[in-house]
Amino acid sequence: MSGIRVPASHGSAEARFLTSARRFAPFVRGAALVAISVFGLLAVPDEALPLGLALFGLVLAGAGVDCWVGLTGRGAMLSLVCAVLRVVAICGTQEWTGGPLNLWALNMLTTTAITLQWEWPPTVAVPVTAGLLVVALAAAEADLSGPLVPRLVFECLLARLGFVWLRRSGRRVDELRERRSALARAEAVSLARHRQEREYLALLHDTAAATFLMVTMRKQDADPEQVAEYARHDLAVLTGTAGGATTQDSPVDLAASLLTVVDRDRPVVDFRPSGTALVPASVALAFVRAVREALLNVERHAGVDTAVLTVHDRGGRSVVLVADEGVGFLPKQVARSRRGVRGSVVERMDAVGGSAAVTSHPGAGTTVRLVWPDG
Repeated sequence: MSGIRVPASHGSAEARFLTSARRFAPFVRGAALVAISVFGLLAVPDEALPLGLALFGLVLAGAGVDCWVGLTGRGAMLSLVCAVLRVVAICGTQEWTGGPLNLWALNMLTTTAITLQWEWPPTVAVPVTAGLLVVALAAAEADLSGPLVPRLVFECLLARLGFVWLRRSGRRVDELRERRSALARAEAVSLARHRQEREYLALLHDTAAATFLMVTMRKQDADPEQVAEYARHDLAVLTGTAGGATTQDSPVDLAASLLTVVDRDRPVVDFRPSGTALVPASVALAFVRAVREALLNVERHAGVDTAVLTVHDRGGRSVVLVADEGVGFLPKQVARSRRGVRGSVVERMDAVGGSAAVTSHPGAGTTVRLVWPDG
C-alpha cells in the first residue's frame, strides 16, 4: 500500500510534489524524532535510564526504516507501523513522570501526527492520529478538556492545509502549462494552415491564373495546343502529381535543384552556379518555385528572350539572382491585388525563413534577389 496516490502523469508539477512529499516526510520524521529523543533521554531519571535507552534504540531503528522508505520510495506501510509503535511505546512508558505527558512523548506525538498529514491521505492520517491521541490521553490519565487535544488538532489542520495548498498550486501550474501548450499547438496549426493557404494561392497564381492571363492577353495569337499543354501542367501541379515536392527536409544541392527550371526555350537561361550551396529540401523547393515565377515574369513582361541565373554561397547564406535586361518597371507601382511577385516570390521565401527583393527601373531591366536564411 502506498501513502499517496500519484496521478498518472509523473511529469506534472502536482505529481512531482506528491512524490517529493511521500519521500520527504519520512526523512523529516526520522531526523526530528531522533533529535527529540536525544533531549528526552537527558531528562530521564537515573532509575529509568535502561528503559530510556531501550526507547531511544527503538527511535533509532524507526529512523532507519524512515530513511530507507525515503530513499527507495517503498515500504510506506512499514514506516507507518514503526511511527505508531514509537509513539505508543514512549507515551505508554511515562510512569516516571507520575503526571501530565512529558515533553518527550508530547513532541513525539505532534511530530508524528504532522508528518502523517504530508505522507498519507485523510482516510489514513485522521484515524491513526486519533488513535495516537487516545493512547497519549490514556497514558497521561488526562481528559479531553486539557490543552493537548486543541493543540494537536490545530497543528494537524495547519499541516493538512499547507499540503493541500501546495498540491493545488502544483495543479494550477499543470493547468496553466497545459493551456499554454494548447495555445501553442493551436497557433502552430493556424500558422501551418496559413502557410498552406499562401502556398496554394501562390501555386494558383503560378499556374492557372498565369495561363488565364496569357490567354486573355493573346486572344488572337494563342495556340490552342500550347494552352492545353499549359492547362495539363497546371492541373498536375495543383493536384500534386507533377513531382518536385518532398516530404523530407534533408539537405540538397540548391544549384542541382534549380536545374529543373533552367531547361526552357523562352527565356533562354544563362545558368551560373558558383560553389555548393546546401539547403533543406523545403527551402530548395521554395527557391525553385520563386525562380520559376521570376522566369515566367521575364517571359511575360520583360520583352527579352534571355535571363541570367546565378547561385552562390556567401558566409553560410545561399543567394540566388535572376536578372534580365528587359523593359523593367517600378515595383512600388504594382497593385496590391497582383500576387505575382508578392505572393509567389516574396511571401514564399518569407515562409521558409528567407527573403526576396526585386530591383527594377523602366529601361534598366529587373533583378530578383533571393536569400536564405534571412539576416
